[in-house]
Amino acid sequence: MAKVLGIGNALVDIMTKLETDDMLTTFNLPKGSMQLVDGKFSEIINKGTNTLEKQIASGGSAANTIHGLARMGIETGFIGKVGKDEFGRFFREDMQRSKISPLLLESDTASGTAIALVSPDSERTFATFLGAAVELGPEDLSPQLYAGYDYFHIEGYLVQNHTLIEQAVKLAKENGLKVCLDMASYNVVEDNLEFLQRIVREYVDVVFANEEEAKSFTGKEPEEALNDFASMCDIAVVKIGKMGSLIKQGHHEFRIHAIEANSIDTTGAGDLYAAGFIYGLINGLSLDTCGRIGSVLAGKTIEVVGPKMTASKWEEVLDLIRVL
Repeated sequence: MAKVLGIGNALVDIMTKLETDDMLTTFNLPKGSMQLVDGKFSEIINKGTNTLEKQIASGGSAANTIHGLARMGIETGFIGKVGKDEFGRFFREDMQRSKISPLLLESDTASGTAIALVSPDSERTFATFLGAAVELGPEDLSPQLYAGYDYFHIEGYLVQNHTLIEQAVKLAKENGLKVCLDMASYNVVEDNLEFLQRIVREYVDVVFANEEEAKSFTGKEPEEALNDFASMCDIAVVKIGKMGSLIKQGHHEFRIHAIEANSIDTTGAGDLYAAGFIYGLINGLSLDTCGRIGSVLAGKTIEVVGPKMTASKWEEVLDLIRVL
């Protein structure tokens, strides 16, 4: 069975359920975006929401995908950087509990956190303090980290360090791994457009983007954006929320319907879609089946708060996948 190596911002998610969207206006956070904040502002937001319901989970886009793959029995590893603090220990131990090889470096800087403000309509807005995560650099990578792995999954949120991303995907290709890239928030794509376009053309085998990210990347609506992506890499996936997803490889194109779900929190839905899709690829399944597995994982993820499903929810997922 193929093994998957991930790299991304090692963050601890602080899931916070909003009663109204007024809090987003208070903190000047555009709904549905991911905003980078410093440690001081992160603490202000955390304290300003201390009366609301919260949950803590290890997170970060790529880490969520790797967790999903590990829960489906795929052997995985994850590269990231954490602080020598409580959140850093929590992140490492959570990976070990999930049977993920934690290829984590440590820093004296505080571990990164992502405050996820979940609106009543289940949309989520992130205020992200990267902390130690942002200190991961190209000098931390070596060919040895890639040994034994077959797929390399990278999150677009790492674009705060162009040199890191380029070195990461270059080493992956040199070591024979297939590269999967999950785009970041639409505003991050806009700010790094030319760089991301070049990376996709030169290194990426499979690209994942939601509707907003696809529009930021191509300037086009989902169907046309899919064609643009597919002309740049082997497999293109554009996720269109409740409408499902679009997949294209060469001249083969598929539309996958979303499963019926009781949406509570969309955090991690795209990350778990990627996990399901990559799981299908590893098992040699058809692209439409890969997409259906992704839809199952995404649909079940939005029925819980945060990106981590319960054991009983995973049983539902695995039962659904068996009959696809």
